[in-house]
Amino acid sequence: MLRNLMMTLAYDGTEFHGWQFQPGMRTVQEALEQALRRTLRHRVNLLGCSRTDSGVHAAGYVAGILTPSEMREIAIMRSAGSRLPKDISLLNVREVPLTFHATRSSVSKLYRYRIHNAVTRPCESMNQSKVYHVWSHLDIDRMRAGAAPWIGLHDFSSFASAGNDRQHNVRTIHRIEIYRVGEEVRIDIEGDGFLYKQVRNMVGTLCEFGRGQWLPEISADILAAEDRTKAGPTAPARGLCLQWVKYDLVNLPEPSPAMLERARATLPPVGERRSTVDNQPMSTAPGADITETDVLEPPA
Repeated sequence: MLRNLMMTLAYDGTEFHGWQFQPGMRTVQEALEQALRRTLRHRVNLLGCSRTDSGVHAAGYVAGILTPSEMREIAIMRSAGSRLPKDISLLNVREVPLTFHATRSSVSKLYRYRIHNAVTRPCESMNQSKVYHVWSHLDIDRMRAGAAPWIGLHDFSSFASAGNDRQHNVRTIHRIEIYRVGEEVRIDIEGDGFLYKQVRNMVGTLCEFGRGQWLPEISADILAAEDRTKAGPTAPARGLCLQWVKYDLVNLPEPSPAMLERARATLPPVGERRSTVDNQPMSTAPGADITETDVLEPPA
C-alpha cells in the first residue's frame, strides 16, 4: 500500500544552494533524498512546500513523499534523521491522506526576516549568518505605515524579481508585523503564497522607509505601478527564515477510486542493499506516480 508522508524539517541555509535539487550543488532536497533512500531502500521523489533560495533558512519547512515502505513514522524519522548533515534536522514525520500536496494544500506560510539594527556588527551574538546588518536607525512606525497598503489581495509584480515564472502575480498577504527584539528588527509576513524573492524585495523597500530615504505615503503607488524598478533593493537572503506552513488536513478532498486502486496495488520495497540504493540516480521532484496532475506549478 502506497503511503503519503508529510515531513517537517529545519535547516541552516548558509551552506545550501536553496531547497531544490541542482546538479553539482549542495541542496536541502538532495541531502534529505539521500537519507531517505538509505532508510526506505528505494528511490524517492520529494516535493517541497517552497523553493527557498540559496542562503535562506527554515524552522518549519514541509516536504511530502510517497512510499510503499511499511516502516513506522518514528522509525523513519530516527533513521533518516541520523543520516542527515548537521545543518538539517528532521522534526516530524506523519502519515497524511493521499491527496495531501506539500505545495498546493498549504493554506498560508509565515516568513520572518531578521535585521540587526545597531552600529556594531552581530558577531558578539554569533548571528552574522542569520541577520541582515543595517547600522542606521530604522523607524518601525514608518515601516509599519509603508507595509499597511500591502495587506490583502493584490498584484505584487512590483516585488517579483527577474526569474519569477508564475502565471500571475496576484497573492494575498494576511498580515505584516514589524517589531523590535533587543537590537533586532523583525518582520513577520504571512500570506497564501509568495513570488520569487517577494519577501526580500518587500523588506528592502521597508528599510528605505525606515531609514527615512522614502516617504511611507508612496507605498501604495509602488504596489499599483506593478513595476519592479519602482520598489526598493533586494534584502540579503541570510536574514530570511520560513517559520511555518499551515495546512487544513481535515478538509482535504477524498482520494479518487483510481488513486486508491493504484495505492493498494503498490508493493513494499524488497529491501535493496544500501550500496545498490546509493548507486541509483538522484531523483527530481515532483514526480510521484500517484499524483493526478502531470504538470505542477513550481513552489514559491
